[in-house]
Amino acid sequence: QVQLVESGGGLVQAGGSLRLSCTASGRTFSTYAMGLGWFRQAPGKEREFVSAISHSGINKYYADSVKGRFTISRNNNENTIYLQMNSLKSEDTAVYYCAARRVPTAGNIETMYDWWGQGTQVTVSS
Repeated sequence: QVQLVESGGGLVQAGGSLRLSCTASGRTFSTYAMGLGWFRQAPGKEREFVSAISHSGINKYYADSVKGRFTISRNNNENTIYLQMNSLKSEDTAVYYCAARRVPTAGNIETMYDWWGQGTQVTVSS
């Protein structure tokens, strides 16, 4: 089992930045090769893909809506994944979830992931 805990969410003005973190415990990715991802769910909407990264950190993927503004990274020694969010917009307001999967490749579909965090709220005021 993998336990994932997100942090770093909050209230920020449009144009501002936030960095989300997600730390794993239990079956950690310092020991097991895991692909990791970030998803988000805005009020009244389906959860959607934001970004994903392979275990090696070489392959990274982004939703078109965040490309050029968000950067995903990971530190396997510290069992942590990050999402640096710049130039935030009101439409980025959502609960952000990190997720892990049993294989080392990245994925952009929810069902590819085996473990999920509880989420952290990001609110962007315009």
